Amino acid sequence: MARPRLSYKARRRWTLVILLIGMPAYIVAVVTVLNWLDRPPLWLEFLVYVALGLLWILPFKYVFRGVGQADPDADRD
Repeated sequence: MARPRLSYKARRRWTLVILLIGMPAYIVAVVTVLNWLDRPPLWLEFLVYVALGLLWILPFKYVFRGVGQADPDADRD
């Protein structure tokens, strides 16, 4: 199954939306859920935060790929 191809500008816009809205919302959700639970040992809490901190990026890997590079669709004059 082929992924729909996003333009470079669209990927840059989605990157900003994800970083400015999605990531803070994810952080608030994770901290809220972990605060509802009984306090686990510090080492376990640290591992959960590290794992969830890495897990959020997996669905967005395609969107972030190559965004820091020059626009490949721009004319090279």
